[in-house]
Amino acid sequence: MRRVSDKWIDYECIDAGNGEKLERWGNVILRRPDPQAIWYTDFDNKWLDVDGFYHRSNKGGGQWEFFKKLDDYWIISYKDLKFKVSPTGFKHTGLFPEQAINWDFMIDKIKKAKRKIKVLNLFAYTGAATMACSYAGADVVQVDASKGMTEWAKENMHLCNLDNNSIRFIVDDCLKFVLREARRGNKYDAIVMDPPSYGRGPNKEIWKFEDNIYKLIDACLSILSSQPLFFLINSYTTGISSIVLENILKITVLKKYPNGIVDSGEIGLPITTNNMILPCGIYGRFQAND
Repeated sequence: MRRVSDKWIDYECIDAGNGEKLERWGNVILRRPDPQAIWYTDFDNKWLDVDGFYHRSNKGGGQWEFFKKLDDYWIISYKDLKFKVSPTGFKHTGLFPEQAINWDFMIDKIKKAKRKIKVLNLFAYTGAATMACSYAGADVVQVDASKGMTEWAKENMHLCNLDNNSIRFIVDDCLKFVLREARRGNKYDAIVMDPPSYGRGPNKEIWKFEDNIYKLIDACLSILSSQPLFFLINSYTTGISSIVLENILKITVLKKYPNGIVDSGEIGLPITTNNMILPCGIYGRFQAND
């Protein structure tokens, strides 16, 4: 299944191709590499009239070139949510706009539940999914190994006016946290995770997607409540099919909770110039039947 985040006003994928994408973030135009955009496109004048251009280095990484003085950060909105955006040294901006389709899904499920929902957000990054779930009325615990990203998430909480909601910010290795929660007997009605291809925890714990994802999902079974609302996995790991996520969810979550449904697919962003879709990763999800 293909799911496209096409409800944005403050964000636009203007064009993509030749290994790059051209984006509007509010009033700021950025040009960045994108390994999925391997098709050809004309680098016409709109590709030259940009505010920032991230140049990839042949040695790995890269750097930004700015053509006008930009603020250190700016704010963009998605419906009632607000997020801090800032070009980082590793080409990202602190927000993945394609995930908006998943925010909408979680908000809808939580609002329709008609009961208090407790959500665990693993590999939470700057907390966009946390804010979506909290906005919908859930109690949220978010976990990320990066202290800097966790502080950024707290800024997003302030921007969304969610300071008085129940949100806990944990800097920890995700698998270790889940195992501790199981020992404590804590339960969650919904789990969302966005695991990296490769990473290290705060104590240098090594995470490798293909080696650890099944172990983590299996561990999460021990902290799911008796009435789980959803279990959502996002992935940007090259070479991993969405069917892999679907299969794992079927033999773990669906096996334990057979009254739900599992689906998977790609998520993407509409490209304004040519009416095509920019692929932006995969998802797999379990959800309770309405």
